[in-house]
Amino acid sequence: MIPAIVLAAGMSTRMGRPKANLPLDPNRAPAEGGETFLTRIVRTLLEAGIDDVVVVVGHEAEAVAATFAGSGLPARFVENADYQAGQLSSLLAGLRVVDRPGVEATLMTLVDVPFFRVATVQAVVDRYRQTHAPIVRPTRGSEHGHPMLIDRSLFDAVRHADPQAGAKPIVRAHATREGDIEIDDAGAFADIDTPSDYEEGLKTL
Repeated sequence: MIPAIVLAAGMSTRMGRPKANLPLDPNRAPAEGGETFLTRIVRTLLEAGIDDVVVVVGHEAEAVAATFAGSGLPARFVENADYQAGQLSSLLAGLRVVDRPGVEATLMTLVDVPFFRVATVQAVVDRYRQTHAPIVRPTRGSEHGHPMLIDRSLFDAVRHADPQAGAKPIVRAHATREGDIEIDDAGAFADIDTPSDYEEGLKTL
């Protein structure tokens, strides 16, 4: 089993509102059935064959969960009360939910990266099945994208990671040529942080 963790707990300070609830069609509100960053990500993961998706919320958790509920998509929500401690705290909250017997690895992605394709998710999982690399991630030249796969053998290392440094040193230490997969998918590398990023991202849809 390979579940997925979507990190959606941050304060979205530069955006000014929760990224999870940002509509992909500004003319169609989520309450009217419009897609949001979070519903797009969850739908993509489900269509790629990932049948257990865990969303970690924190800042404005109730609003994010309520907006998502209207989608009818199956996902489990976990609230990270310590979300202000940083991204690692949310990853750990997700791991506590997904880690169970039979889990081989977990996919991890950020709500900031909503545009990756179904084929990208499948390519990451397929590469893992072929190589069992401890880290599998989309690459484009020197860039690294999402979703990223973390093998279960690294879960304990993540749990004991330095909160200040987060999981990045672990990812870098265990990244391999076999696990880095060149992906032709601009959405896997499109990190939406600001209103201008958002406007540019919508143009690609």
